Amino acid sequence: MKFKDWATRVLLISLMFAALILVLFAGKATKLQSNTPRSNPETTAWSQYPQAQLQSAKNQGSKSQNVPKYPVKKNKAVARYITTQAFAQYRPNYEIASVNPSNYGERYAKDINGTPLNNEAIIVIHETGYSASSAVNFFQAAHNDESVQASYHTLIKLDGTIVYLVPPEKRAFGAANSVFDSADGSETVKTNPDLPPSVNNFAYHVSLETPPDSYESSSPQTHSGYTEAQYNSLAWLIAQSQVPDDRITTHQQVDRSGQKVDPINFDSNKFLSLLHTYRQAKPIYRVN
Repeated sequence: MKFKDWATRVLLISLMFAALILVLFAGKATKLQSNTPRSNPETTAWSQYPQAQLQSAKNQGSKSQNVPKYPVKKNKAVARYITTQAFAQYRPNYEIASVNPSNYGERYAKDINGTPLNNEAIIVIHETGYSASSAVNFFQAAHNDESVQASYHTLIKLDGTIVYLVPPEKRAFGAANSVFDSADGSETVKTNPDLPPSVNNFAYHVSLETPPDSYESSSPQTHSGYTEAQYNSLAWLIAQSQVPDDRITTHQQVDRSGQKVDPINFDSNKFLSLLHTYRQAKPIYRVN
């Protein structure tokens, strides 16, 4: 056999093996993709996270691409929120901290029974229990035990600094055994057969740093309260969302374990007053 013929055969055989390897890898990648939870886009309702062009009093006519879809009836007014001049003038400091992937996940499009999920987003307000740094350190540590995995989407320090932790399109593990009681009934989602259902799949978790006087307190259910800066930053942050007032709740209200009491001494009237200062509901009339 001539060298040229031999080299040609070797090249053809090599190409065949290469093609076979590519097919095998492609099949494996497809299988992995089919087993990955798919993100539910309906829960994305934030206009900034953390740096993007904001709606403000100067550009109220612009349309946000992140406005969630609402069921619309004929001639029914549907509101969307726009931020105000007061919002534009308030600029809190912010930080971005990484979270270990074991402490958050994807939002599921279906529950464990295969039922499609279409819950509108809620916001759950928490408090850290200890310092902001201790909470961040916990979220940055890997946890293999699913019963202790935890995270928030954002955390607000005593001085009003906003710490961005988990992207809003992801599912933070902020509430375990939990249910949200809405005007349409009780809402919860079971995504793990070994754990109780929770609101995590359609919730944004925002936590306030606990004041230091609570750390060593003999009564863990009381403390001096949150700072003005925290209330302002909380209202400023939530003003960017399209989550209505009646779907903003607390950890204590959604908890079904009977163990969560946070956020302690939370002044909901002060918070809502600030929220309405930072955003306004603008009716949208649609005709089917």
